[in-house]
Amino acid sequence: MRTTLDLPEDLLTEAMKTTRIQTKTKVIITALEELIRKSKISELKKFKGKVDLDIDLDTVRGRQCRF
Repeated sequence: MRTTLDLPEDLLTEAMKTTRIQTKTKVIITALEELIRKSKISELKKFKGKVDLDIDLDTVRGRQCRF
């Protein structure tokens, strides 16, 4: 989809240098993907300590008890 954006050139240039991404399109796509990812992580944090999965991590990870 084509869209015309008025972006601060210095901000876009800094983002390209920081990420070492060569194109403006790719740096904007990456920024949007990261924004979505961080938003989803933030939503998941609301459930911390509220969900009891009753999972034995040693079994899941294939560990044997040493004691």
